[in-house]
Amino acid sequence: MSTEQYELNSPPFDSISAVRFSPSQNHPNSLLIASWDATVRHYDTSANEQKSKFEHRAAVLACCYADHAHAYSGGLDTYVRELDLDSEKVTSLGNHSDAVSALCHSKETGAVISGSWDCSIRFWDPRSAASQQASHKVPERVYHMDISHNNLVVAMASRIVHIYDIRNMDSPLQQRESSLRYMTRSLACMIDGQGYATGSTEGRIAVEYFDPSPEAQEKKYAFKCHRQTIEDVDHVWPVNCLAFHPIYNTFASAGSDGTVSIWDHKVKKRLRQYSKYNGAIPSVCFNSDGSQLAIGVSYNWDEGEEGAKTAERPAVWIRRTGEDTKPKKWSGP
Repeated sequence: MSTEQYELNSPPFDSISAVRFSPSQNHPNSLLIASWDATVRHYDTSANEQKSKFEHRAAVLACCYADHAHAYSGGLDTYVRELDLDSEKVTSLGNHSDAVSALCHSKETGAVISGSWDCSIRFWDPRSAASQQASHKVPERVYHMDISHNNLVVAMASRIVHIYDIRNMDSPLQQRESSLRYMTRSLACMIDGQGYATGSTEGRIAVEYFDPSPEAQEKKYAFKCHRQTIEDVDHVWPVNCLAFHPIYNTFASAGSDGTVSIWDHKVKKRLRQYSKYNGAIPSVCFNSDGSQLAIGVSYNWDEGEEGAKTAERPAVWIRRTGEDTKPKKWSGP
């Protein structure tokens, strides 16, 4: 087994839509993988072992943890499900009228929040018999969501981004147009609660801040990445996923070019690019102490049916991380 990284046993059979580590400090090796093979798989990465598998009726697009024992999933069958990782029991909380495209859990309120292609955001309370608490219309299909304390960031079709305070969902705190000219492909909130980053189909990342003051907004910027010049031809790949390090607040980006880069957004520098993987990377995630980075590798249909004929089988790699994710001017512990 490589000291740098190793491949998980028993990966999904079809494209990977999400890899998510448990937020629990006591369970840093607990990992979920959602897939187009209509499953969510639960792994112990330290033992390199699949602990359980949850069957769904259609492709699973999103999953998230509430704690080490409870997780949530959603996808093309429109339902939001609670997964009990210990008993392997599945409970349906309810459904949207179209695919569930994004899920997150609020530590502050305990709510599970789902976003859908039906142009709505719904709040669920798994502890209540009537689990759906509220439904809120949004102007477009929800592509991605992430939460930072009480700030919920929702990236939608037509390059619309809304920022909500989940304690008052009557209207968004801010309505923004993406700083990127092409479709939003990825979104992640900073660990320090200051802002978020988005990635586009056109190989760019934007770093944004919540504070609407002119001083704070002057700090925002966008840059090109996941590009390569081959024989004088510029090749540009989508930025499929972003993930912030839970301690250093640096972030990883991964794309359809099969590369993962680590960025220090404060000094606008790339810290590291890992060796290329043998396929597109649809999802990455740091574990709770930042010592591992899960990297899902699978064909994501950028090249249509032709590309599928020669695509490698899906794989999930667990990369051990350390100094390579730390900012050069780190003043923390």
